[in-house]
Amino acid sequence: MVEPPRQARVVVIGGGVIGCSVAYHLAGLGWRDVLLLERKQLTSGTTWHAAGLIGQLRATYNMTRLAKYSAELYDRLEAETGVATGYRKCGSLAVALTVDRFEELRRGAAMAGTFGLEAHVLSTAECLERYPLLNADGVVGGVFLPTDGQADPANIALGLAKGARQRGATILEHVKVTGVTARDGRVTGVETEQGPVAAEYVVNCAGMWGREVGRMAGVDVPLQACEHFYVVTEPIAGLPRLPVLRVPDECAYYKEDAGKILLGCFEPVAKPWGMDGIPDEFCFDQLPEDFAHFEPILEQAIRRFPALESAGIHTFFNGPESFTPDDRYLLGEAPNLRNFYVAAGFNSIGIQSAGGAGKALAEWMDAGEPPMDLGDVDIRRMQPFQANKTYLVARAREALGLLYADHFPYRQVATARGVRSSPLHERLAARGACFGETAGWERANWFLPPEAAARGEAAEYRYSWGRQNWFAHSAAEHRAVREACGLFDLSSFAKFRVEGPDAEALLQLVSANDVAVPVGRCVYTQWLNRRGGIEADLTVTRLSETAFLVVTAAAHQTRDLAWLRRHLPEGARCAIIDVTAAEAVIAVMGPNARAVLQPLTPQDLGNEAFPFGTAREIEIGMGLARAHRLSYVGELGWELYVSADMARHVFDAVLESGAAHGLRLCGMHALDSCRIEKAYRHYGHDISGEDHVLEAGLGFAVKTGKPRSAFGDFVGREAVLRRREAGLENRLLQFRLTDPGPLLYHNEPILRDGRPVGRISSGAYGHWLGGAVGLGYVPCRAGEPVEGLLSSAFSVDVAGTIVSAEASLHPLYDPTGARMRA
Repeated sequence: MVEPPRQARVVVIGGGVIGCSVAYHLAGLGWRDVLLLERKQLTSGTTWHAAGLIGQLRATYNMTRLAKYSAELYDRLEAETGVATGYRKCGSLAVALTVDRFEELRRGAAMAGTFGLEAHVLSTAECLERYPLLNADGVVGGVFLPTDGQADPANIALGLAKGARQRGATILEHVKVTGVTARDGRVTGVETEQGPVAAEYVVNCAGMWGREVGRMAGVDVPLQACEHFYVVTEPIAGLPRLPVLRVPDECAYYKEDAGKILLGCFEPVAKPWGMDGIPDEFCFDQLPEDFAHFEPILEQAIRRFPALESAGIHTFFNGPESFTPDDRYLLGEAPNLRNFYVAAGFNSIGIQSAGGAGKALAEWMDAGEPPMDLGDVDIRRMQPFQANKTYLVARAREALGLLYADHFPYRQVATARGVRSSPLHERLAARGACFGETAGWERANWFLPPEAAARGEAAEYRYSWGRQNWFAHSAAEHRAVREACGLFDLSSFAKFRVEGPDAEALLQLVSANDVAVPVGRCVYTQWLNRRGGIEADLTVTRLSETAFLVVTAAAHQTRDLAWLRRHLPEGARCAIIDVTAAEAVIAVMGPNARAVLQPLTPQDLGNEAFPFGTAREIEIGMGLARAHRLSYVGELGWELYVSADMARHVFDAVLESGAAHGLRLCGMHALDSCRIEKAYRHYGHDISGEDHVLEAGLGFAVKTGKPRSAFGDFVGREAVLRRREAGLENRLLQFRLTDPGPLLYHNEPILRDGRPVGRISSGAYGHWLGGAVGLGYVPCRAGEPVEGLLSSAFSVDVAGTIVSAEASLHPLYDPTGARMRA
């Protein structure tokens, strides 16, 4: 039996392609005492039976960067290690069978160009030229990526393992990790069947065992194994070399290899597996055949690829792969355990992701912070409940199929719903709310008006790339906010109380703005990293001399709470408490907001008594609330923080009072369209840890001259000063399409004087401004005046159509902010 060393700098758990990549890249950065432990044999879990497709175009720029790096690494790995990886650039072709799918592909192709990836939009005839064995019946068009490829998955992993050993790493098979040890919130090593190993770092690359390994450390790693099917034919006479073919409308992909065809699928309703645990002896195992489950895919495939009809089936394969609730993998340091990192849950794209993910995680560990914006896959995006087994099984049935489903804008998941809801949920549902899901919260996205319900319309989505069925209803909500008043349920806001004698000092340390304000003041601020990038975008309200309330977006609850706790100095005299579920938040926004609320409270809501940016406790109806005068829509308004037990009463009182003032219930889509008109940033799209706070146009919220905290200068201060001195390299601009027809979502290319220079970071329809509106970064030359930048001719590529755009550095709607301060 193999005896592992008693100590290592880092222990990597799992010898699949991900674990081998992490070990390879850590060793490449010069780390010594890198130890990889594999419970059975390298590649024996999922890697050995992967299809080996190397696609590069992902949903965002950084994910595409990582996938491109994977392809580049595999291209040179054989020369470096001598292990034949089977990697070849054969290209990939995706074909569309519907107009909607073709628009999705065209938008992706336009986006690929801004990512530095070659992509060609093809007609039906051109698709046949690229793939002559295709039955083109029903094919609308396609997109070809010439630099995509395919490879031997197991040999890629073995090549990475050999490269890791050549760089000094130790890789041991048949060593099962049975526990993870920790002390004072920091990992200290692992337990194995052969004894303990002390370590400064532990990396969970355990694949479909990742959830269980996470539980050993007290870390939530939400993933679930599902059965994944493919068949391999007998050799087909005369079969030429072909690119990888994807027919997502038929849930199928085709890979030619050595004169055979591998046909795989991502069926709409998947089969979760291993719910009661994965057998301990699992090693290079297959799951029982289920031909009836695969048969509908095969029948469609025979029509699409007629050569299959006469081809014999050599292998019918069913093997497990792990999937996450949102089909994005899990990467990064655990939010609640220092130096415990995760790289797992790769949703059947582990081979194409392994090189880039391993590199990014190794650099993250080496520097102590991510090398780029990895928010798409950062494990801190997940909520604790999402590791619940019942939830994971329910969601996994849908998640696998969503990989090839139409990726319509605003698409909502259908499974594992109703986990978190506001105290107002039933009242909103009774009034026509159509709910979406964010971080498990059920949130009203739009409302079906009674007259529409009378016509037989339903409060449900009908998806498309154009104006969806809710567009007109949300436009009416938007106009109500601008002309009269709207009511939003924002109870899903994440809320943290920071209390104690050192609460102010802690918040001054992490906040770029000055939070040493009088009681009752609200401060808009960013939390920065050492590079001046934005880690959080939120408000801090002083409740008393020693108590503050931090309010941030629902989706960033885990991330922002972890960031705050990580910066709490040892011995600091304060506590951080998550109070998200304790209070509902009712936002009343619009020029009539004061008229709606004043009759309900004896407190004066006038501008002098209750100015913008302040918070007061008020009586409202027969209840109590804390009213914050803030706005994310750019209008006069208040956010009412009400204890959960009084929320329904306050809602009813506001609704009754608002009837005389044009009050309308509004959803999250209207909130988004109003905020984009005001050019308010959306974290995760417009701003991230990679975006400098000054280039994001948020310098007004940075106070470099504020008094030094008892714990030191605020994080990122030096980076802000350096950038101010050096000058900006990019500017975040607002764009409005001059043609009112096209719609913007995100990642549409921005052109300056006809040349691509950037991409739309977020977009929505500006119902008041009369056209689609987006935000996006544009490079600027050193010393270039803003007037020179804005005098350029800007346009946006919308699915291949160039649309002229008005550009502005300031909000196109109410640029002075006078309306919300009225």
